[in-house]
Amino acid sequence: MGEIEGKAIVYSGYGDPKKHLKAIKFKVREPEEKEVVLRLMACPINPSDLNQVQGTYLALPPMTTELDPETPCAVGGNEAAFEVIKVGRGVTKFQAGDWALPTRGNFGTWRTHAIAHEDQMNLIKDRSGITPVQAATVSVNLATAHRLLTKFADMKPGDWFIQNAGNSGVCRAATQLGKLWGYKSISVVRKRPDFEQLKAELKSLGADQVVTEDEIAQPEFTQTVKQWIGDAPLKLALNCVGGESCLNIASQLSEDGHLVTYGSMSKKPIMVPGSQTVFKNVTSHGCWLSGWAAKHPHDRYLLVLELLKLVAEGKIKDVPNTQHTWSEDQSVEEFQKTYFEALDANLNGKGKQIFIMK
Repeated sequence: MGEIEGKAIVYSGYGDPKKHLKAIKFKVREPEEKEVVLRLMACPINPSDLNQVQGTYLALPPMTTELDPETPCAVGGNEAAFEVIKVGRGVTKFQAGDWALPTRGNFGTWRTHAIAHEDQMNLIKDRSGITPVQAATVSVNLATAHRLLTKFADMKPGDWFIQNAGNSGVCRAATQLGKLWGYKSISVVRKRPDFEQLKAELKSLGADQVVTEDEIAQPEFTQTVKQWIGDAPLKLALNCVGGESCLNIASQLSEDGHLVTYGSMSKKPIMVPGSQTVFKNVTSHGCWLSGWAAKHPHDRYLLVLELLKLVAEGKIKDVPNTQHTWSEDQSVEEFQKTYFEALDANLNGKGKQIFIMK
């Protein structure tokens, strides 16, 4: 294999990502009997990745001296696609050239290279029609959207769902899956100067209605929803914002509807109208993909393969993203500079930021 110098974005304490993240370099050792050596192909920055650095996420990776003998640290990131570049003598699942995804969260994906036991990785059996970026971005947003639409309400073609943060990665995925399965959707977004442009974009993905948070807060909005849905039920409200936004989408649910919360971007409480709970039997649930995946890793693998097939068939469009290039011959300073440029864009609301290896 020859000597390889790897680089990684790590943290050794919790708090502001800009203050606690840094780049380090390390030597990539030879694999042991059941280990594989991995080279990054692509990885994104996801909100939960930054929550881990802040120390506010429930599942935190252990800090070890594996990469830095002097200071225990954790590698950031949870989602990525890797190429296997070398296998240990006892490896049976992989061979050099295979594409692989981590089986669980907390793997630490913001790095050029990694070494893992073969059981820590899943093989992408059929990668025809799939790009590295697509392979690196199905395990979180698209998988979350799939579970939101399939595990809480008995949705049938013609049924409706409503979601806040309607232009997020999860909601874009839910919109497309819903359209594919015959569901109707209402996407709620923040008011913005380019609202009409965004509205047209989300409708092109399959959204039936796109409205602003200001519109849905108006008392007459419930009547507007009734006109849209007619006799069909609005069975599902997908919440990742909380506060008044959550209250407003929960207010639109039909009898026996389901509010599902999978995030809390506003850091405000989950709010449900008392009348919905008492008179309409609305039920509130939580959905945490990482918790489910940790308990059911094989089911997660099968789900990812199913979603990759949809992507390969062109049935799911990529989330708009900005790509940043890492390379093996970059200095650690250049590697870190590239990371922080992407982080700044992420924190300033510039959409999905993805690293690709040249």
